[in-house]
Amino acid sequence: MTTTTSDPVALPSGGRRIALFADVQNLYYTVRQVHGCHFNYAALWAQLAKRGEIVVAFAYAIDRGDPKQQQFQRILRQLGFEVKLKPYIQRSDGSAKGDWDVGITIDVLEAAADVDEVVLASGDGDFDLLLQRIHQRHGVHTTVYGTPGLTAGSLIRAATSYVPIEGELLLRH
Repeated sequence: MTTTTSDPVALPSGGRRIALFADVQNLYYTVRQVHGCHFNYAALWAQLAKRGEIVVAFAYAIDRGDPKQQQFQRILRQLGFEVKLKPYIQRSDGSAKGDWDVGITIDVLEAAADVDEVVLASGDGDFDLLLQRIHQRHGVHTTVYGTPGLTAGSLIRAATSYVPIEGELLLRH
């Protein structure tokens, strides 16, 4: 079912209503690990805006209260994202908690009935069933933007199309 493309503009357009969901933590760590740089949210926004109207855009992040993170969150808001934050929780065993999977799932389920395309920027395989379900129930096109080699195969297969994060989607210093 999945098509892979590095030119998402080639997908059908014409007044598409697009819902965009960005898993900030997943993007940060996977892009850094594979490419050694950061994800270019402005390039993603520009690619999608060429294909239709972005009617919903959420960026899910962890709030550590760090000034650099707050600046980054302001940039996301300026692009048009609603930034959703969860507090960073350090457990006594040294591990950390900050998972947005349930929040992303709820927002995707709510938006899917009102849009033509759901775009998920994440490589997390936990979302495979979600994409299958909204495609079956609402007939929406589902696109995954994920880092090559670190995007779950099940997520790629569940999506209508997969766009590898590379090229202009990378913010090199």
